[in-house]
Amino acid sequence: MRRFARVALLCLGCAVCSLLYGLSQLALSLEQEPGGGGRERQARDPATPGARQQAGSAGRGEAGTGRYDYMKTHPSEKMHLAVVACGERLEETVTMLRSAIIFSIKPLHFHIFAEDQLHESFKDILEEFPYEGKVNYTLYPITFPSESAAEWKKLFKPCASQRLFLPLILKNVDSLLYVDTDILFLRPVDDIWSFLGKFNSTQIAAMAPEHEEPRIGWYNRFARHPYYGVTGINSGVMLMNMTRIRRKYFKNDMTPVRLQWGEILMPLLKKYKLNITWGDQDLLNIMFFHNPESLYVFPCQWNYRPDHCIYGSNCKAAEEGGIFILHGNRGVYHDDKQPTFRAVYEAIKNYSFGDDLVHSLLQPLERELQKTTHTYCGRVYKVFIKQLTKSIRDLYARRSKGR
Repeated sequence: MRRFARVALLCLGCAVCSLLYGLSQLALSLEQEPGGGGRERQARDPATPGARQQAGSAGRGEAGTGRYDYMKTHPSEKMHLAVVACGERLEETVTMLRSAIIFSIKPLHFHIFAEDQLHESFKDILEEFPYEGKVNYTLYPITFPSESAAEWKKLFKPCASQRLFLPLILKNVDSLLYVDTDILFLRPVDDIWSFLGKFNSTQIAAMAPEHEEPRIGWYNRFARHPYYGVTGINSGVMLMNMTRIRRKYFKNDMTPVRLQWGEILMPLLKKYKLNITWGDQDLLNIMFFHNPESLYVFPCQWNYRPDHCIYGSNCKAAEEGGIFILHGNRGVYHDDKQPTFRAVYEAIKNYSFGDDLVHSLLQPLERELQKTTHTYCGRVYKVFIKQLTKSIRDLYARRSKGR
């Protein structure tokens, strides 16, 4: 009888253990991202542990997923967009953020890295933005590795190399779209975010070529270091699967041992600092020269710059579908050298949220663009409003359906 009781207790204990194991596996499966296919889980907290931050209305809520198809069925998920602002870039950065808000469908979380003196101004402006619940933000100080901060700060433009350290600072963000301050979105951020779902198993980031026409290319004519592809890549619009970036071991020309992202940056700078012109963009070109399988290249209309029209139109994708993302590098939003670019910037800067987009944005912009036809870019001004017109039409169509 005593032996029977021991057996019964043993069986009961096994049953309890099996039940607890089953419950734990069920809980774990519920935490995993739907969709399978080897996709990484999305981290939940957008903030870096221990980092000094200032969270606005946005510091509330979870971080978003990095997969567009998942987001279509999970409307509360966010897209993460990062920008680095120093010096006189406050207005330009705010105008970029406005363009992202106007057309985007899913919620946005802005990660704004800025000099300390700009934080209060950013907070005052962003707190006045409408669309509560759709737009969140976190402010961060400019931060470089302490042992080499001085070298990174003086590389190319002030603060520009901050973008290289985003995977190491935003440790709990899975995927991120980095853009320069002089970017304007002419269609929803959702559409470039969807490229994450097109990455193959080896790709960790997406960028556009530096040039379409090799005859005017900078890298293929002047670079004194390795660069990606035929004409190099431009890092002003950079989509990143940061989980993959943090995990990857990179081939390089410094050691036969592959190095992780945090290990390779300083050795690259030491080796090439006398040969690079465009700072952190050159370092990215070197990295992807040695690891070409890791880069997804998207068409020029996703990073349309003056080089695509100042010598004649050479972005065929924009001629066919319009410009999706406008990149006003070389300060063209603020001088008279490229009035076509400046007209788009001024139109978005002066647009008031809630006003009719056709009468308050599109029509005045088209009138201004028609005044620029004496320039090469002005001669193709219709590519500047082709996608913008469609984005406005699609936005009103979504509103009429109650989305």
